[in-house]
Amino acid sequence: MVDLNQFMKVYNTAGETDLIDLEFSGKKEKVLIKDVQLHPVSYKPIHASFFKVNLTEKIKANIPVEVVGEENCSILKTNEGVLLVLINEIEVEALPAKLPHAFVVDVSGLTAVGQTVDVKDLNYNKKDVELVGLKPEDHVVKIDSAQMVEVEETVDEAAAIASVEATQELSEEEKAARAAKPDDKSPTKAS
Repeated sequence: MVDLNQFMKVYNTAGETDLIDLEFSGKKEKVLIKDVQLHPVSYKPIHASFFKVNLTEKIKANIPVEVVGEENCSILKTNEGVLLVLINEIEVEALPAKLPHAFVVDVSGLTAVGQTVDVKDLNYNKKDVELVGLKPEDHVVKIDSAQMVEVEETVDEAAAIASVEATQELSEEEKAARAAKPDDKSPTKAS
């Protein structure tokens, strides 16, 4: 068991990507925080796993994408564009001590609808960190049009009238069929 306040201070700083020192039974180990489970109402952590790592072997980890600069992005300020975050986290392979804390994406320089920040634009140590499953041209974020596209359905008036008439005719045919057929639910007289 760990003290919640101490855990929250460490977790808020380290997240699940930075190595931390965990001291237990008089020993100190380098670990990563993993699988944090939150209480469904209070959203406070109720369980966390600590993953002991071998500092000389590469591991895979999911690194969060952190978007900054939205308040300085002219296209977002004018409400002409909306920011779409297409990738929230990126799987990487690296030595535990070389894992990036986050991939920071600055969108303040984006000025037009259709502009993107791609994987190849990310700033990280490419020598020590390998991205898993992504191509350089994959979009991380994109500015899309804020205008909603209206879809108009054109209805052929003659087809609509024919459909209504067919429904009315069917209803009249059903009424006639019901009138000719005896009602199964009516009481019968014994003779």
